[in-house]
Amino acid sequence: MPSERENLSRTAEIRAVAQQDTARAATMLEGFIADLFDIPVSDLAINVDQYSLNSLNGFFRSETQDYFFKFHQEEGEEEMAGEYYRADILSGAGLPVDQPVHMSTLPGEQLLVYKRRSDPRFSDVLFELDQNPDDRASARAVQAETDLNRRILEVAQCTLVPISPDEATQEPIHRLFYERLIELPGGTYPGGRFKTFYHGKRFDFPDGISLNWAEIADAPVVINGLTYSRSLKQAFDFAHARYEPKNTADAGGIVAHGDAHNANVWYERGAARDRLAFFDPAFAGNKVPSLLAEVKSTFHNVFAHPFWLYNPELAEQAFTASVRLADGALHIDTDWRPSPVRGSLLGAKARAFWAPWLRTLKDKDLLPDDWEDVIRAGLFLSPTLVMNLNAGETRDRHNPVSSAIGLSVALSAASRPVRGADMFTEFFDTIRPT
Repeated sequence: MPSERENLSRTAEIRAVAQQDTARAATMLEGFIADLFDIPVSDLAINVDQYSLNSLNGFFRSETQDYFFKFHQEEGEEEMAGEYYRADILSGAGLPVDQPVHMSTLPGEQLLVYKRRSDPRFSDVLFELDQNPDDRASARAVQAETDLNRRILEVAQCTLVPISPDEATQEPIHRLFYERLIELPGGTYPGGRFKTFYHGKRFDFPDGISLNWAEIADAPVVINGLTYSRSLKQAFDFAHARYEPKNTADAGGIVAHGDAHNANVWYERGAARDRLAFFDPAFAGNKVPSLLAEVKSTFHNVFAHPFWLYNPELAEQAFTASVRLADGALHIDTDWRPSPVRGSLLGAKARAFWAPWLRTLKDKDLLPDDWEDVIRAGLFLSPTLVMNLNAGETRDRHNPVSSAIGLSVALSAASRPVRGADMFTEFFDTIRPT
């Protein structure tokens, strides 16, 4: 009987090996890249990178040139439809995107190779500003974000077209959301990462509190004294129904990157102003359902920081959280807040993209009545399905404090408070078309 590893694709096997033995994985990658592109490969090094949650990246040398490589790998990707890595779509539409010099798009063997750059990723620039605020550097970063979002808006407005449910279904962005909720290839729900991470599992929280799925799934959610409209299970169930690919065509389709979190964005410093450029367009498309296109970047570039999603050990030191089950309700209290630069980035995203984009959709009669719930579902799924937030029996990277913070942020995103306001309601009230 073949072992589990023997059934893996080449990228999945290399990624699995890298979690235990980076030296061996580097040797495997050297041979893989050399075979794939028929080039000599030497001095390959894999980056230890908190942002590479479903991918590997690093550097190698080929003759006299240094290169940067990155590949993305999804569980069960051999069963998925559509293409990976369509950078030409973004470039042709006028979005700033770094073009690879070598590219493979085959499921299980998808990999991009770029000429090595000296530019930092935007994620690294912002992580430094989270820890060491600098008003001048922050202003330049926010201006660069504003400029990029104005361009994203222009391209969205120029490429917006009505799409059919079948066309929506073909877009690879669904791998980031719906296909992580179900079991492939059959489509059973609950499945995928949702089932692996949360469904039926035990959750460990600060002060030795342990609760199981059955206790918290349907419990009313109370976060920092505000009661929310959806429970944890209701949030997943709504997302499963609304994000079924055939149900995402109602707001039209656009050219978009789809996964433009800031670890996929270069930060190019200039004399007068700085510039951002995409890379790793694993989920790019030309008919991306338009309300989904910028959801993941909005969450990951703002609400995931500082610290709790990517650096949970720092969040445990910087913030506090408590969890209790009282009168059948799940109470989470925390002093976590986004850093000032993240708040400024959210303002830029709201003004330069979301507010005018929703007005555009409304003017063209392409804005569904439940648009806020659609965006909220994506904001909820962005952190819960990108990695395991559970610090219980299936613990991966998170600790009880970061888990409590993460679930509080995700659940705040999933629905409005019954009364009162939080940072998400303020964001939605800012972008609401009148």
